Amino acid sequence: MESMREVDRVMVREIKKGSTPIKFEQLGFGDYSYNKITSKEKLLQVLSYLLRIGEYHQFAGKTIGNNVYMDMRGKKAFFRRTRMTYERNNIFATIKRLAKKYKPDYEGKVYLETVRCFFNISEEEMEKCRYNYQGKDTYAFVLSDKYIMALYTHCLSARKVVALENVEIEGLSEIELGMVKLESVREVLFQALLLDDVKFEDGKMYAELCTIFLL
Repeated sequence: MESMREVDRVMVREIKKGSTPIKFEQLGFGDYSYNKITSKEKLLQVLSYLLRIGEYHQFAGKTIGNNVYMDMRGKKAFFRRTRMTYERNNIFATIKRLAKKYKPDYEGKVYLETVRCFFNISEEEMEKCRYNYQGKDTYAFVLSDKYIMALYTHCLSARKVVALENVEIEGLSEIELGMVKLESVREVLFQALLLDDVKFEDGKMYAELCTIFLL
């Protein structure tokens, strides 16, 4: 795709300017991927966690600005980074209004999808990013706005590709497999790529792409 080639060219340019050369590798689904949201209160709790506000404000560390959040501009969804708490509070209010408009059915038709976006980076570059935060060894990546949005574009593109493939994932129900293929999805209420909480599985680095589906 020409558009993805242009995204890759942007990443090359941003690496030359100093962005950490993290590259998207693949998506991961598993028995962790789908959680039912059974009430309005639970929905607001999930949104608060993803946005690191309210009772989850303590999770908003130095790297909160790396996250990519869905917001609304009129009737159109767009994605952006935030650095200030009031910005995330505004997104929370916007999505809360959107949920009221969509009238979610909490009887089995609201789900949080969590997929793992695996990235690769050389050991040498990884070591450069190691630092100590609140007494714990962790990593901090230097990522420009353009580079982060390019990583998000790769994650979103891969998610769309999975929906078009005839995939069979062990441990998922028929309803959950329908969500993998996006067959039963009525609306996407919210989405976030959580780059402030990079984790590791079998030595592989990943961030979570979280999406709230209305079926």
